[in-house]
Amino acid sequence: MTSDSPTDTLVSTLNEALEMLREYSHDFDEIETPTEPLPSLLEQCERAVAAVEGPQPLRSIHHFACTGGTVMSKALFALPNTVLLSEIDPLSEAMLAKSGPVPFAPTDLVFALRHSVRPVEDEIVIATFLAGLAAAKTGLEQGGRHLILRDHAHSQFCWDGVDFDARPTLRELVSENFDTRSVLTMRHPLDSFLSLMANDWVHFSPKTLEEYARRYLAFLDRYEGVPVVFYEDFTVDPNAVLRRMCDLLELKFSPLATELIGAVRMSGDSGRKEGPIGPRPRREVPEAIDAQRGESNSYRALCARFGYAP
Repeated sequence: MTSDSPTDTLVSTLNEALEMLREYSHDFDEIETPTEPLPSLLEQCERAVAAVEGPQPLRSIHHFACTGGTVMSKALFALPNTVLLSEIDPLSEAMLAKSGPVPFAPTDLVFALRHSVRPVEDEIVIATFLAGLAAAKTGLEQGGRHLILRDHAHSQFCWDGVDFDARPTLRELVSENFDTRSVLTMRHPLDSFLSLMANDWVHFSPKTLEEYARRYLAFLDRYEGVPVVFYEDFTVDPNAVLRRMCDLLELKFSPLATELIGAVRMSGDSGRKEGPIGPRPRREVPEAIDAQRGESNSYRALCARFGYAP
């Protein structure tokens, strides 16, 4: 038996079962077919769920690269009825082709606008993004699902040549148009910087701990007031931190979500994957970076902000 969708499969299976009952039951005349076809019944259930829950806020999660944000976002994505869009930034310049052919992305209107031969104003790009986001949010909510945006703050705060002060953040964009619930995840800045170097993702210059910490502080200042949860806590007790994130984002907690992280696929899945969730030893610190730890005022200020030992 083949089908085009899980709904088609279910309908076909139910029809087969009904036919068997008609063939083998002496009382098949008493069997009544549903007054509504199955897809209609499913749509009614989805509308009922949406009506009970009422209008939903737009949820968002924000962090720097290599801070454990991927695994924490996967835990959110694994929650029931949740759709997480990973690494979103409509004004990102990271994907812009500076030379050669334009990359193939036939489904992405924002991408096409950003690659227009004739420059398109950021206001038009933002309006296109927000209109699409509103349509996605409304459609998902009608089906009883919750939308979460995972920020790609690296595009704004860690990309060379980008004036991060001259443009709005993702949260600033969406919070002006949606009732928003957000969370910010944090990891010891030395560990995240070492991971950034190991992945060859230091896209700013100079490539120093001081410059990284300066940009990190600027990011945190723009997200002042957003609740913070810590990656180190997540590695010790994933469910406790997930429950905290659910409370902040107004989502229903499920203890099964952390068990399903390995089944979630999304962009930005670059972290270490071996073994269960748990604390990991720090990467080896190169001598040059170790020396910078004592010389960088921004790094010491960043550590002090969250009680990390420098």
